[in-house]
Amino acid sequence: MLGHALEALFPRRCAGCGRGPWPFCRACRAEVVVLAPPWCQRCGAPALRDAPRCRDCPPEPLALARAPFHFHGPVRSAVHRLKFSGWRGISEALGQAMAASWGREADVVAWVPLSKRRLAERGFDQARALAAVVAERLDLPLARLLARDGDPEGSQARRGREERLAAMRGRFHAVAPPPARVLLVDDVLTTGATAAACARALAGAGATEISLLTAARAVSGQGAGAILRPGLVSGSVVARGAASR
Repeated sequence: MLGHALEALFPRRCAGCGRGPWPFCRACRAEVVVLAPPWCQRCGAPALRDAPRCRDCPPEPLALARAPFHFHGPVRSAVHRLKFSGWRGISEALGQAMAASWGREADVVAWVPLSKRRLAERGFDQARALAAVVAERLDLPLARLLARDGDPEGSQARRGREERLAAMRGRFHAVAPPPARVLLVDDVLTTGATAAACARALAGAGATEISLLTAARAVSGQGAGAILRPGLVSGSVVARGAASR
């Protein structure tokens, strides 16, 4: 009842522009880029033709990576609102799209955790919020399998691929024995340095197949030229809106 009252007092707005209807208004839907084949079959990066791997593949031991959207325009704005402005309802809309884009088996859903400092600053962990929706939609258990040992100095966005890999190496450790197949959830895939560090910790604790599912992924200049699918179709889970649960 309280949730319905708050929704009436503070109606959800477009996660992209912050003005139109929830979850994406018509103008923002037209700018959303859905990732679909042809692509890299390992990491889901768009390509002119299907290929087993690409130069943008995240590092081993990640076995597979998928994301429903390109990290651009309204989706970029939505992720930033989720992470930095506390629009927690965005996790429901994006999490549904993530689950719909996942077509493989897994034993458990885990997430890339924030450090204690970042968690205290933001008040919640956006990757955990996304993972909870994904786990529910896929009917899989949700488990806290990792902890983060602090953050590197400076911004990861200012670092190149190799610098990111070095900065994140050893930043995570397992806090529980994982099952064989772990579906790891995060908000955005860029170089994959953070997810790879998580995967190494999970593999060291006994997992044999670690896959990554994110809400969006950044695409390099080469891959960006192969993106051919702007605009959400009217029947997609995000276009329809997240149903109240």
